Amino acid sequence: MSLVNPAKQRMKAGGVALGLIARLARSADIARIAKATGHDFLFIDGQHSIFNLETIGHIAQAALAIGVAPVVRVRGVDDPDVPMLLDNGVTGIVYPDISTVAQAKKAVARARFAPLGTRSVVGGYPHFDYRPLPLSETVAQLDESCLVVCMIETPEGLENVEAIAALPGIDVLHLGSNDLLAAMGKPGKFDDPAIVAAQERLIKAARSNGKFAGCGGNRDVERQVKAIRQGCQFVTTQTDIGFLSAAARQWVEGIRKEIPA
Repeated sequence: MSLVNPAKQRMKAGGVALGLIARLARSADIARIAKATGHDFLFIDGQHSIFNLETIGHIAQAALAIGVAPVVRVRGVDDPDVPMLLDNGVTGIVYPDISTVAQAKKAVARARFAPLGTRSVVGGYPHFDYRPLPLSETVAQLDESCLVVCMIETPEGLENVEAIAALPGIDVLHLGSNDLLAAMGKPGKFDDPAIVAAQERLIKAARSNGKFAGCGGNRDVERQVKAIRQGCQFVTTQTDIGFLSAAARQWVEGIRKEIPA
């Protein structure tokens, strides 16, 4: 069997991988919605939402089966669940708040097999439908298909972005616009020259080191398109909460507009 991460595959071909953030959904149906709406990956937010591990596993395996890459944002670089998530269908880990090279090295170590990392090997992976394949085949494919994403969300992280980008084992440098703006004392000011310059710096660091650049936190189509044109290839579109709320509001406003008060 050949294991392919559709998001990674699209980026390697020079395209843009779009991800739907799951914060509200607790059913594997969200994977099918991501697929039907043209998303390449499902971004399960284990940092800001309460998911149990079994639920994440069910969602991840559904996504895996239909060609959507399941990635999980964990609680931090020291989250002990990273290897277990990867053993049970997840094909990418997003690490929030990576500010130093030491943190980035720890992120790689938890998610990668030796020699780059310390991830433990187990027999029988859902990625291969639990077929009893030789580990000499499966380990290499699991490593290749896994996305390791480091979020840059602080001024310190931005200052170290070039050194972080140089580390082997990282696939994506992802700008956390919301948290970085808050740390700069400019929450919500997505057009501020400082955040625009930060995105440009991250894109340059990623490109110079053979990594993909990501844009997160910025929930505006126009600004997302601008970031993509500048070189971002890993983009989270909106949360399931945001999509549901926007569609519901538009529908209700449409009815209210046409009927008497």
